[in-house]
Amino acid sequence: MTTNYQERYAVHPADYEHYNMARLRENFHVDGLFVAGEINLVYTQIDRFIVGGACPADGPLELDAVNPLKAKHFLDRRELGIINVGGPALVNVDGDTYELAYKEALYVGAGTKAVSFESVDPSNLAKLYLNSATAHHRYPVKKVGLDDAIKVELGSLETSNHRVINKLLVTGLVETCQLQMGMTELKAGSVWNTMPAHTHGRRMETYFYFEVPEDQAVCHFMGPRQETKHIWVANEQAVISPTWSIHSGAGTSNYTFIWGMAGENLDYDDMDKISPADFASAGD
Repeated sequence: MTTNYQERYAVHPADYEHYNMARLRENFHVDGLFVAGEINLVYTQIDRFIVGGACPADGPLELDAVNPLKAKHFLDRRELGIINVGGPALVNVDGDTYELAYKEALYVGAGTKAVSFESVDPSNLAKLYLNSATAHHRYPVKKVGLDDAIKVELGSLETSNHRVINKLLVTGLVETCQLQMGMTELKAGSVWNTMPAHTHGRRMETYFYFEVPEDQAVCHFMGPRQETKHIWVANEQAVISPTWSIHSGAGTSNYTFIWGMAGENLDYDDMDKISPADFASAGD
């Protein structure tokens, strides 16, 4: 079996307040997603969301139904979003093959029986970043590239947050039950993401950081407005963000991150914004 998994539990914000760095990382930090020849998943009880990575090497990797799902097939009652952050990939969905280049996305609907991943070039392995949420209806498979994305340019160099948001697997482009995914690319000289920060009580979110230079890092901020904490992340690491938590970060270099969301609302702009000045007065 090449599909490995671990389970995480949901956390109450009152308990989170007592966490040291080790407990924060144990509950919210995700590492080791891309190991050659393996699929690695984290199943979190926060909206029963799955974050994972597949790195096919010597041959195709089949996406197996892990034990917590209690299902014959991984997608019996789930939907899946895939974004390639490595070499060219082939994704086989019930006998149909889709080619994914770097930063291209694929949505796979519930009820799909077989999904497998393959690298086109053994010297440049594919890295398929995976997000999965529970689903009540089957929607069709759809591929979305960066040219197809809904693009939003925000921020400025003066506030160190000049960035382009690429909405990939979102309402308006792809029919989904609850999964929404996209990619934010920071411009050179900008380091802050999602600032001003926000929360959205009807959706959880995960952030996957990549294109982080080898000798650099990103400081990811989380928690309620009055009790924020941070987690340092390196390239190709992720952070799970509960509904009650902000999700923002600042790097020692510009970088790119993938956001994936699930919950009862598909409206991307449904959020409660928090200004930098609000954080500065959180203890007053």
